[in-house]
Amino acid sequence: MATFKTISSADIKTTRTVLNQLVDFVEEDVSGSATRKTYDVFVTSSTAGGTTNSITSSLFHTVYDQNFTLQTANEVFDLTFGLFSGSNAVQESTTGTDTNGKLLFNSQSIMMREKINIYRQFSQTLLGDAASRFRAPFSSTSAEDDIDNALFICFKRLFVRDGVKRETFAMRFFQTASWEAAGSQNISSSAAMPTDSSAIFTDVGAASSIERSQFGGDVGNIVLASDTSRTVGLMFYQKGVAILDLTRALNANQIMAGDVDSVGKFSSTPISASFVPDFVASASMDQILEHVASVRFGSGSNTFLTFQNNTKINSTLIFCRATADEFNYSSNPTYTDAEGRIIVIDESQQGEQKSFSFVSTVGLYDANEELLATAKLSRPVEKNDEKDLTFRVRLDF
Repeated sequence: MATFKTISSADIKTTRTVLNQLVDFVEEDVSGSATRKTYDVFVTSSTAGGTTNSITSSLFHTVYDQNFTLQTANEVFDLTFGLFSGSNAVQESTTGTDTNGKLLFNSQSIMMREKINIYRQFSQTLLGDAASRFRAPFSSTSAEDDIDNALFICFKRLFVRDGVKRETFAMRFFQTASWEAAGSQNISSSAAMPTDSSAIFTDVGAASSIERSQFGGDVGNIVLASDTSRTVGLMFYQKGVAILDLTRALNANQIMAGDVDSVGKFSSTPISASFVPDFVASASMDQILEHVASVRFGSGSNTFLTFQNNTKINSTLIFCRATADEFNYSSNPTYTDAEGRIIVIDESQQGEQKSFSFVSTVGLYDANEELLATAKLSRPVEKNDEKDLTFRVRLDF
């Protein structure tokens, strides 16, 4: 018959610890076509002059840590873009609304409603109101700090765990880019090469100036490392979402030349205009994300983004105490002979040798004496009437 001992509340302690892990991402993972997956979920077609031109595009791209066709590939983050409905790019492209209140746009723009809806989805999730506007700094009320052209980087749970640690986020980003001269070069082609005008964006200062969103959790401002007074985006730590204001993160006025997909008689339309508001309104989501992924983060084997994550470990410590007079006997049938006497090692000590046992396992039972968990010792420990032993059982969750 097994012997049980009740564990009191004084023998149970609860603790919480945080484990930090360094995470970094390589340029070629985000710029490569084999490690960045697209999804043709948006399709439109138009007939003009007897010619039908259909445009397909994704709403977001998923970056993997290796070729995404491999079973061992892990999703790293999603990349998408959104426009605020009151931004200049939207206001300059819209031609009004229809009878149902749906925004209408000119033929030089594409996927405008999709870009607006992406922004609204993030506003609903992180701010609690789809009509809200992101601002950086987060607590700012100034129109100068509006984030109207937002690049959303959504890190996967595998890498974020329970959140991003404050003041560990850093990212290398090219603010300007030069393009190879080539006939009808697509503006989002990987032939576009970045210049050396890279900048480091970081959340330095976030630990001492904590801001909080009721729906998005802790928020930090992403600033330019060389000039921390310049805010270029937001970091939502628990959600694992970084938002860059492309108006401030890059040279929005830089003139870009090339072709973008268009609806109508011609399959593409040449443009020579600024990144904001022209390119973000004229290009499809795929072309915007292709440009950012293949040009603005670089394409080498260097690290372009890094942070530390938080893993919260809740622990219950149970102290199982055995006094000198307890657990010196085993309920194993082989412990006694047929007459109920303890089997001793030395027959000459029959009736004289004191009982002892070797503890190899600690079992935890409920009130009905049903086994809930077992803890195995690395090696058996002798227990006799001259020893008080305490075994600490740790349950992590």
